[in-house]
Amino acid sequence: MKTLRSLIPLSICAATAVAIAGCDSSGDDTRVVGQLESDRIEITAEVFEPIVEIFVKEGQRVTAGDLLLQQDNRRILSRIRETKAALAQSKARLDELVRGPRKEQIAAGRANVQGATHELEFRKTEYARAQMVFQRDLASPETLDRAKAELDRAEANLQVQQARLEEMLSGTTIEELAQAQQAVQQIEARLSILQIDLERHAPLAPVDGIVDSRLYEPGERPAIGKPMLILLSGEQPYARVYVPELLRVRLSPGTDARVYVDGLAEPLDGTVRWVSSEAAFTPYFSLTERDRGRLSYIAKIDILNVDRRLPDGVPVEVELILDAAE
Repeated sequence: MKTLRSLIPLSICAATAVAIAGCDSSGDDTRVVGQLESDRIEITAEVFEPIVEIFVKEGQRVTAGDLLLQQDNRRILSRIRETKAALAQSKARLDELVRGPRKEQIAAGRANVQGATHELEFRKTEYARAQMVFQRDLASPETLDRAKAELDRAEANLQVQQARLEEMLSGTTIEELAQAQQAVQQIEARLSILQIDLERHAPLAPVDGIVDSRLYEPGERPAIGKPMLILLSGEQPYARVYVPELLRVRLSPGTDARVYVDGLAEPLDGTVRWVSSEAAFTPYFSLTERDRGRLSYIAKIDILNVDRRLPDGVPVEVELILDAAE
């Protein structure tokens, strides 16, 4: 029992000390902690083709527009050649319709009309002769019928040849030209899509940064949507820190800061780029004073005037210069 009595005051004193320490936390400390980070960019596969060559190594610095890797593009090149041939054929058809019939075709059409006219005159004479012979009872009815059929066929042939000649003389209709133009535009759009697909066989670096990891090697075939490379963007990582609730209202983008990086003797200049509008800890609707004290907001601090890139993941401590921001 004596031992129990002696422990009770000690535990009460410890709890009291913790409570007093919590009450003494006035929130005036402008130092926050975090680590160096960079925005990660995934270079994903957009085609299901094997990787032929990778032009970058892990840790290599790249600039926007640098070629990162090459996937097999033989299939898409064949489709592009096929589409270009179809486009040439469609354009040739459009040119033909715009030009209209050739003079040789028109001359041939007129000759066909003239020949059909002579044929009709001959069949008329044959039919008249057959009627005269039939009236004298020197020919059968079938002979007269055959002569009439030949006459009708000659008349129909003359009408067909005249219609063809009129069609050539009238030229191409507006509707035919519109159809040919739309066909050309359709194939051109298809070719543009294929050109975009060809470019996606050889992805380029979207921003300046550093190659963090290669997830595939030459010869492997990544699935569509799977990341092939991971880039860390920017010339310099930023400090990702957690800001207490008491400092959030005094902090805004543009606030100056001093960044203390583990391993560097002197602090680095920095400025607040972004502060989250939502707390990392989100309690229920009712917030007690104790709950509000647990809130923290993520902030990104850009590091200035550094001649070399700092490594990601290094712990940092940031001193916020709030007086300059107010």
